[in-house]
Parts: sequence; C-alpha cells; structure tokens
Amino acid sequence: MSTTNVYPTSARGPAEHDVRQQIVIAAKEHFSRYGYEKTTVSDLAKAIGFSKAYIYKFFESKQVIGEMICANCLKEMEDEIRQAVASTDAPPEQLRRLLKAIVTATLRLFSEDRKLYEIAISASTERWQAAQAYEQRLHQLLLEILEAGRQKGDFERKTPLDETGLAIFLVMRPYLNPLLLQHSLDHAEDAPAQLAGLVLRSLSP
Repeated sequence: MSTTNVYPTSARGPAEHDVRQQIVIAAKEHFSRYGYEKTTVSDLAKAIGFSKAYIYKFFESKQVIGEMICANCLKEMEDEIRQAVASTDAPPEQLRRLLKAIVTATLRLFSEDRKLYEIAISASTERWQAAQAYEQRLHQLLLEILEAGRQKGDFERKTPLDETGLAIFLVMRPYLNPLLLQHSLDHAEDAPAQLAGLVLRSLSP
C-alpha cells in the first residue's frame, strides 16, 4: 500500500523507509483485531517485535500511525470515487455518480472492518489532517463538476459557485463523514438517488 503524501501526515525518518511501511501494515492488522482506542504504542511494539523506542524513530505517536493508515484508506476511497465520476462526461450524471460512490465507499468502510472504523471516527472527531484533506479534495471535485455543468448549460449560473458548492457539500456530508454516517444508516440505500434528484432540481437553469 502506498505511503503517498496526498493526505499529509507527520511521520519521521525517510519517506519510503521499509520499516515504516512494515510498522503501518502490522499496526493495521493489530488495530483490526484489538481496536485503535484500546491499543498503545507498547502493545504495537510487542506485537511487531520492535522496541517502543524504535517505533518512535519513525512515528512520534500512535495517532501518526493511525493517520497514515487513515490516509492510505482515504486515498483508495478517493480513487474509487474519482473513477466513478470519470466514467461519464455529463456533469449531471457525474454528480449522481459522485453521491453514489461516496455513500458506497463510506458504507463499505463502516461495514467491512468495524475496528478500523474506530480510526475513521477518531480522524473525524479530532480533525486529523488526512480527514480534512479528504473532505477538501472531494469538495474541490464537486466544484469542478459544478463548473463544468455551468459551462455546458446544465446548471444555473446566478448563484456564486462557492455558495452552491458549499450548500451541496453540506447535503453530502452525513454520508461522507464517518462520524455522521452512523446516524444516517437508515436512509443510506436510497439517499444517493434522492439527494442527487434534489440537488439537480435546485441546479436547473
């Protein structure tokens, strides 16, 4: 799994060091089994077979390890969302696919590994850099779709683009943010189509 710096983290040492990646992989497995909140750096050191001091040569805290795991996960989710959007050239359909892909990706994170979902909750609650970068990049993707739709005459142009983008992003946020998703599960199956329909009606020129 890549340690790309698309989502910023503050790990120590050489960026591509094999040991750092070994620690991240082992920590992800440990968090999956025992949970993020209940695990200490000492627990990780014992499980991995390194000293606690050696781990601190690469990561200043457990949170930084969690951030790197979170960043890798969010990068994969973003790639999936962008692929869905890029599969069509029509801005209205791109918007529909954006909403659907966001809900699908976030739900999978929620359902497939509840222990790792704890990391996502911490990232959202504590506003980790990786979580903020993820939201910012998807917000920018939304603005690009809206701008393309305006240029093609699909969307209205009277409302300032930033205002429109922020309003739509707030509509999307309960399904984008892991902390909010757990309160929106009852509507998750139908939400993408319903939200897309509402948003597209509001964007009609």
